[in-house]
Amino acid sequence: MQDASQIRMTTQRKTILEELEKVTSHPTANEVYDMVRKRLPRIGLGTVYRNLELMSESGMILKLEVGGTQKRFDATVHPHYHIRCISCGKVDDIDIPLIDNIDRNAADLSQYQVLGHHIEFSGICEPCSKSDEEDEEEVLIN
Repeated sequence: MQDASQIRMTTQRKTILEELEKVTSHPTANEVYDMVRKRLPRIGLGTVYRNLELMSESGMILKLEVGGTQKRFDATVHPHYHIRCISCGKVDDIDIPLIDNIDRNAADLSQYQVLGHHIEFSGICEPCSKSDEEDEEEVLIN
């Protein structure tokens, strides 16, 4: 894994990072491509994919591989948890305190050298919840 300081900050990488920093939606690579293409119309999808992978490997951004869905990317690299809507796939940050010493506790209780952990909460986001309620009301009315 390369250190973020070891990769050159190209125009493409700078633009990708700036676009990621503007949103909290944890976009997919295709969504990042659509965002970046508005500023760099000639950029290719493959270039965006390669740069996202390189930037995540270096620790410049986070790559989220949540619940078997498409990879998503996050400009917030400090440790934090995420919550995913099981209906639409939306991913948000969830602002709760981190669990202290969870990696050390897991190592102490297992035969593993623990390198990290991933905790993902799941639920139904407000728009999907409202949509479900409206669908239920429509069924009751008909």
